[in-house]
Amino acid sequence: MLWLSATKPSPPPAARDALPPPEQAIIFACLFAGLFGLISVQRKRGKGYWLPTCAEKREYEVWVLLYSVVWMGSFAVIIAAQLFELFGALEYLLVCGGLALPLLLQPFLWRGSEGKKVALFEQHAMRAQIWIALFSFVGNYWYTHYFYAVLEARYSMPSWRVNDVPIAMYFATHFYFSTYHVLAGLALRKVTSSFEAGTTRTALYWYAVLTMAYCTAFMETLTICHYPYYSFADRRMAYTVGSAFYGIYFLVSYPAYAVIDEPPESAQPRTPQQKVAWTTPPTPRSPMQQVVWSSLGTGMLVLILLDFGRLATRTPLQIGGVAFEATDV
Repeated sequence: MLWLSATKPSPPPAARDALPPPEQAIIFACLFAGLFGLISVQRKRGKGYWLPTCAEKREYEVWVLLYSVVWMGSFAVIIAAQLFELFGALEYLLVCGGLALPLLLQPFLWRGSEGKKVALFEQHAMRAQIWIALFSFVGNYWYTHYFYAVLEARYSMPSWRVNDVPIAMYFATHFYFSTYHVLAGLALRKVTSSFEAGTTRTALYWYAVLTMAYCTAFMETLTICHYPYYSFADRRMAYTVGSAFYGIYFLVSYPAYAVIDEPPESAQPRTPQQKVAWTTPPTPRSPMQQVVWSSLGTGMLVLILLDFGRLATRTPLQIGGVAFEATDV
């Protein structure tokens, strides 16, 4: 196998079927009907809250939410103005790498008043970033080939690639997933803090994970529908079946990420008036090694489920490419 090669990608196909199919409305109606039905049978625990009660973790999540406005706004301008038509491999790498860099450097440079009180590898920001970095790398390196096989997806922009995946996408996934997982954590925290523990709350928790996983996958497909260099053989299928396929990532990762440095339920307040802004972790944190294994274990389970999905569609999987290649730089 060659380590280095240079190839020319074919031009992207003409955009067609860019908007979701009508049946998508039925899927969402069913999802949200089930969600509201489960909420209606819960026993209230308190008013609940979205942000962490641990001050240091809360500081990090607020920072990610604020930074999300920056990268989303940047992408909106790039897509709306079609600035990507001016990009070569270097520009893609600089834009995506540049937008990921603040997140990667935040644990070192912008630790916040609470983060500074915690050792570097004990602070939540560092642990969260390592978890996301590992999971997003596995997702790009392995899972992308399932999209190539099952949905006949392809990247056709100029790029430097590792294992036939543009390096820029490794960075883009990092800031996408940082935002996704913080937002999902807010919703899951709201569920556990608002309702009494029991079978019905467990059902709501996992149904919320399922709903958020599908919605995340669908919204990402929708927001890139006018970007012609990531295409599918059948975009209508990508919206419906593809969203469920992509949603497998988050079905596993959302609950796994949400528990990182989260205080046990017994230590959390029942009402907003009881909130305690902890400046240090209320309980000893798990070792960094456990955070690493959590991310890698999550990645392995997602890979197994994706392969079950591929087998269900009887789609052969062939991973080609080389270690590194440049396509129309």
